Amino acid sequence: MRVDRLWYSKNPLSLLLWPLSQVFRVLAMLRRLAYALGILRTHKLRVPVVVVGNITVGGTGKTPLVIWLANYLKSMGYQPGIVSRGYGGKASQWPQQVRPDSDPKVVGDEAIIIARHTRCPMAAGPDRVAAAQALLTYAQCDIIISDDGLQHYALARDIEIAVIDGVRRFGNGFFLPAGPLREAPRRLKKVDFVVANGVKAGGEILMRMQVGKLRNINFPNEVRDLEQLRGRVVHAVAAIGNPERFYRMLAQAGVRGTKHEFADHYFFKPADITFNDNLPVIMTEKDAVKCQPAPGNNYWYLMVRAVLEERLGYALVDKLQKISGVRRQAVNQQTTMKRSGNGQETAGHSGVPNMQRPTGTEKRRSGTGMQGRPSGVSDTRRHPGHAGTGSALPGGGRGGVRS
Repeated sequence: MRVDRLWYSKNPLSLLLWPLSQVFRVLAMLRRLAYALGILRTHKLRVPVVVVGNITVGGTGKTPLVIWLANYLKSMGYQPGIVSRGYGGKASQWPQQVRPDSDPKVVGDEAIIIARHTRCPMAAGPDRVAAAQALLTYAQCDIIISDDGLQHYALARDIEIAVIDGVRRFGNGFFLPAGPLREAPRRLKKVDFVVANGVKAGGEILMRMQVGKLRNINFPNEVRDLEQLRGRVVHAVAAIGNPERFYRMLAQAGVRGTKHEFADHYFFKPADITFNDNLPVIMTEKDAVKCQPAPGNNYWYLMVRAVLEERLGYALVDKLQKISGVRRQAVNQQTTMKRSGNGQETAGHSGVPNMQRPTGTEKRRSGTGMQGRPSGVSDTRRHPGHAGTGSALPGGGRGGVRS
């Protein structure tokens, strides 16, 4: 059983760990107080910062919300840049540039999903301030979105959006390691917006996941309706924070999934997802980026997107306009659909900054370590056999499934 499953009930292990959770609670409170009193330094950027995060560990839906937020802000005339922790990435130096074709072993799986679906300039690194400053220096950004940055108080923020799991809520109510809490639920009273994934309570904004088609991992131009698998048995593979949500999506479509569950951000070995039958293998897009190429041609990922109440967009832009004192007009443009390297349809974005252009299309700037990229922001694309900083990993550049 995954340890985090124990966080959603009061059981002997969680009760045993309760004293440690009180130590964590006090340390978290003192750390936040140190930033509030100026003992620890907070860095204010020259552009507005919107932080998306949560008060519990993993699996609430931050990634799809960040994608929705970035694309919404683009439609309103903003030029967002995105910073992320790059959780699961093993880069030798940070911050790292994130592109749709980056290596998940370097920048992590979630960052690549965000880059693919937003086409915004993006940097990953444990130090969100350094990542944001790199974007402001080398890309055209007039607003920064910080993914999973609610507790990263070193980065000053103008707007805070907290995401909660509308079903699991706050689990057993204990702090780490006895429960899922990073901060107390009363912290939500201080954020600007509380978004609930799936089911909302009073004062919260509803977010739901809209299930789309299945896309073949090895042949990304090949898609099929999930409905075609109704009544059939499949292998359901999940290495995400809340796999039960994924399993429910399949079950609601009438698909019977044999569950294969792994730790969040787990990097698969071929043997993990190779089965002695011809059944389809279905996984999330987050897992699929680590399985390219897949060990067979009957491997698919389920496409989903976040759908939010309209009032979030209106209220968000209203706050931003009050911060900047400038009113924006919505971008009245025909959205074009482009294919990324993996065949995924993504919204076209004119004027993509140099950090996001394919290699060879821009001129080298003075003071950069590679074309259009600062020396401190490494290229993370998958280059077979390339030995550049941040891209050469054991097994070659394409990796994701370890042999």
